[in-house]
Amino acid sequence: MHDIKHIVITVSAFAGVFGIVYVFLITRYRERMAMIERNVDASLFIARNGSISPTLKFGMLFVGVAIGIIAAEFMHDYHGFSQGVSFFSMIFLFGGISLILNFLIERKLEKKVEE
Repeated sequence: MHDIKHIVITVSAFAGVFGIVYVFLITRYRERMAMIERNVDASLFIARNGSISPTLKFGMLFVGVAIGIIAAEFMHDYHGFSQGVSFFSMIFLFGGISLILNFLIERKLEKKVEE
């Protein structure tokens, strides 16, 4: 009985996520088809305030989180910080720093593109 409970919860979670993604994609598809039928300009589909390179953003975030984990382990082992505090603080600190650096890099790239 105990195992069935875990299986039902897992299947329900995956079904919920799948359902949300499916409804989102179908709604977006229908909306776009309606706009195309009405001859609306396709430039509405292009994100204007998006990231120049989402791969760069995620790459920098993951590297920042990895550095945060390494720094947290160092703080926990050698400086006596509690494990929870050191891991949460360092992951958020280095993850945030990497996103700020990504913003600065993208702003610099935008200026080059405008010139």
